[in-house]
Formats: sequence, C-alpha cells, structure tokens
Amino acid sequence: MGVLNDDVVLIQKGSKPGEPYVITVNCPDKTGLGCDICRIILDFGLYITKGDISTDGIWCYIVLWVVPHSSSLSIRWSNLKDRLLSICPPCSASYCFNLQANCTAPSPVYLLKFFSLDRKGLLHDVTQVLCELELSIQRVKVMTTPDDRVLDLFFITDNLDLLHTNQRQEDTLEQLNAVLGESCISYELQLAGPEYKNHQCISPVIAEELFRCELSDKESRSQALSPDMTILKKATVVVDNSLSPAHTLLQIHCVDHKGLVYDILRTLKDYNIKISYGRFSQNTKGYRDLDLFIQQKDGKKIVDLEKQTALCSRLKVEMLHPLRVVISNRGPDTELLVANPVELSGNGRPRVFFDATLALKLLGICIFSVSRHETGWKPFRKTPISTL
Repeated sequence: MGVLNDDVVLIQKGSKPGEPYVITVNCPDKTGLGCDICRIILDFGLYITKGDISTDGIWCYIVLWVVPHSSSLSIRWSNLKDRLLSICPPCSASYCFNLQANCTAPSPVYLLKFFSLDRKGLLHDVTQVLCELELSIQRVKVMTTPDDRVLDLFFITDNLDLLHTNQRQEDTLEQLNAVLGESCISYELQLAGPEYKNHQCISPVIAEELFRCELSDKESRSQALSPDMTILKKATVVVDNSLSPAHTLLQIHCVDHKGLVYDILRTLKDYNIKISYGRFSQNTKGYRDLDLFIQQKDGKKIVDLEKQTALCSRLKVEMLHPLRVVISNRGPDTELLVANPVELSGNGRPRVFFDATLALKLLGICIFSVSRHETGWKPFRKTPISTL
C-alpha cells in the first residue's frame, strides 16, 4: 500500500497575501531525509518559519511553513515540488531492494565562459541568473584585466539534468545575454574538461584558522565578533533521556539565521542520527527553539556521556558558525575568504556564493578576482579592490 505520486509532496499557498506556503511531504522514511528537504528549500531561497516532523521509522510525515527570503524572489513552485519528489524514496514496498540499481550517476559538469566589460555587481547578477535557472555553481574563476574587462569561468551542474539539450543551453545563454547586454564580448557553454580538476590550495595557516572544529572567543581572530554579536551568538543544547523510553530529546535554543534548520539537520545526518519526531518553533525575538526526539542508527537512545558531549559541541559550532570568514591584506588588495560546510554526501551549503556576492554588491565593493574550490569545507576567495 502506498500513496499517489501527486500526494507525496503537496504545496499549498497561504489563504491570505503574505502568509506562508505550507509544504507537506508524505513518503517512506530514510535517515537524513529532513536534511535533504531543508537543503532544497534553502536552495530555492525560502525560509522555514516553523515545522513538524513525525516518523515511525518506516513512513514519515513532514510539514513545513515557508516564505521567500526576499520579496523580489520569483519562486518556481512546480520546480520545487519536482526537486522534492526526486529525493523522496519511492512509495513501493520493494524500493529498499532496488536502491543500488536506482542510484543515478553524478550530473556532468559544464563550463560557462564569458568575456565582457566589467561593472559593479556583474558577478552577482550572473550568479542570480544561474540560481534562477537552477544551475548549481561548483567552481568559479574570475579574472579582471587592467582595461576593465573580465573573464569569468563558471563550472556548473544542472539540477534539472537538461543542460545537454540545445533548448536548455539556448535558454541559459539567452538569460545571461539579457543581464550582460551589450557589455558581453563573447560567451560559450560546453562540457568541462581537465581544467575542472585543477584547483588552488589554500595556505595551511588559513586552513587551520578556517577549519578548526572549535572557535575560541578568547583568541584574537579575524572573525572575532563585536561585543553585541557575542551576546547574541549563544546557543544551548540540552539532552534529556527521561521523557521517552526509546528516544533522546534534544532541546535547542539558538539565535535564528538563514538556514538554521538545515544546519542542525545536516549535523544530525552526518552523525547518522534519526529524528522520530521534531518541532521547529517560530522566530521569537530573534531566537528559535527546536525539540527533537532522536535515536542512533541502531535504534537506541544516546546514553553515552561522551557521545552526548560531542554531539552538543558539534551542534553549537554548526549553529553559531555556519560560515567561516577570513579577511586579510594582500599588498594593495584585500582578500575575503569564505568557507561553508560540506555534507559527508558531498553537498555544500546552498546559495553561499549568491549571498556573498549580493553583500559585496550592496556594500559597493568591487571584485577583482575570485576562485572557488573544495576541501572538507567549500572555500572561495574574493579580492575586492575598491569601495564606493
């Protein structure tokens, strides 16, 4: 017995303007499904206002209330539904025997190359087009010449797996041409070659500063917080094994930020922890509360104190520092290095490049060069050369 495919994912518009959309997912369960759903929702530029998760270990029922992060975003709700359907286990009693046979090959990487006249905000405008087209940026290389021209190399994959078709390629180049206009000198789109495998490594000193598991408030660090932010950047994680004979209760209280629910569920997924029931409360004075009844992969509670401490510590790090930022001087230029976490599955945090380029555009900061590559985290460099 199962449900119709159309009933696996339902998206209902709010009854009044400004009210959240309600996303309902009703399908077979798997460890990390909640994380995968939240990642796609974040990738579409949506914010989870509240939510409920319930599962018996075989079947799950998830309800999330979402709103766009920005009123200027145009959400393709039908595409969102298709993306969510693509990660839900099939509603078949035999699906678990066919998982290996149904595994899809990684999406091919394409190289989008264009040469144009430079202008403020160009990089973000191109990034916005790629996000709207559901093209994921895997790597970027931007080089600006002394005569104010720019060569941009975007290594991208297609979330719709249609970039091999002429129509999809024509639509992509047409949308880019609308943004670049007459400033575009040339552009091309093709399968990436060996150049995709070549990447620049960051220095060991910067890597140590970015990727250490614990960040100390006592250290004099480039990402040190202001006194006001230090007060806000507090999180509590309480472990309670007294309320349920079969589950451990995690009670989380933390300052809200973009992607908070994803950061929490991503951490639990990487620890192979299953959520049997969860509730995400609404934002109250800038804070969020989450109650999660969880089990280890073997179906048991987390009673080992060392495991509890390790999990709580990791959750705090991921909630309080979802991104790592280093700003340093490079001669006449200033280098901004941003790193975001990568799941064990290889998926990086969505829209980090989009948000970083938007922030620099709004601040009037010009970008001289960019490189983006991967390690255990996904870091990328930006070298701003002037401000307005």
